[in-house]
Amino acid sequence: MFQTYIYQPILAVLVFIYNSVAAQDLGFAIILLTIVVRVVLLPLFYKGAKDQALMQRLQPRIEEIQREHKADKEQQAKALMALYKEHKLNPFSSIFLLILQLPIFFALFQIFSRELAGTVFATHTLLGFVDLSAKSIPIILIAAALQYLQGKLSIPPKTTPAKSSAAAVGKVMIIVGPILTVVVLMNLPAALGLYWLISTLFSVVQQVYINRAMDRQTADPKDKRKRIKDI
Repeated sequence: MFQTYIYQPILAVLVFIYNSVAAQDLGFAIILLTIVVRVVLLPLFYKGAKDQALMQRLQPRIEEIQREHKADKEQQAKALMALYKEHKLNPFSSIFLLILQLPIFFALFQIFSRELAGTVFATHTLLGFVDLSAKSIPIILIAAALQYLQGKLSIPPKTTPAKSSAAAVGKVMIIVGPILTVVVLMNLPAALGLYWLISTLFSVVQQVYINRAMDRQTADPKDKRKRIKDI
C-alpha cells in the first residue's frame, strides 16, 4: 500500500518535474515538488497551523477554565470542548499534521536513498554546484534558522502570559525544533534537507499570513461578530 499510493506517485511526479520542467536540475525539481505537495495539502496544513496559533491565543482562557473546574474534571472537559466548538478548533490537528507529513518524508527518504545511486536522475545537484547526494551544512543551517523563525511566529507574545505553561513549552520548542532539525539532517542527504527547508519556508509564509489575519480581526472593534475561527 505504501509503495503503491505514496512512494510510486511521489517518485513519478518528481521524475516528471525533473525531466520536463526542471531541466534535469534535481534541486529545482525538489523545490517544485515541495511546492506541489504543500499546495495539494494546503487545506490540511493551513487548518493545522491556524489551530495551533489559535490554541496559543486561547491559552489564557483554557487555563482559566482549568482553574475554575480544578476539582471537577468532567465539567472541565465539557467547558473546554464548548470553547473548542465555539472557535471550531481541533486541539489535535497539529498532531494529525505531523502524522500526515511522516509518510511523505519517509517516501522521500527512500527515494533519495535508492534512486540517487541508480540511473533515474542523471544529475544530483542544485544549480550545478550543491551536491544533494551528500549532506550540506548551509542547507541544514538555513533549515534550522527557518524552523526557529516558524517557532517564534507561532507564539503570540502579547496574548500568552509569560508564566503560562503553554508559553513555557512554546519557548522550549522554539529552541528544540532547530536543534532537532540539525540532528536529523546531519545524517541525511541534502536532497531531504532541501525539501525540509522549502517546506518550512512555506510554513513561515503561511504563519505570517495567519498571524496578520488574526491580528486584524482581534483589532477590529466594529464587527463583534467576527471570530478567529473564520480566518
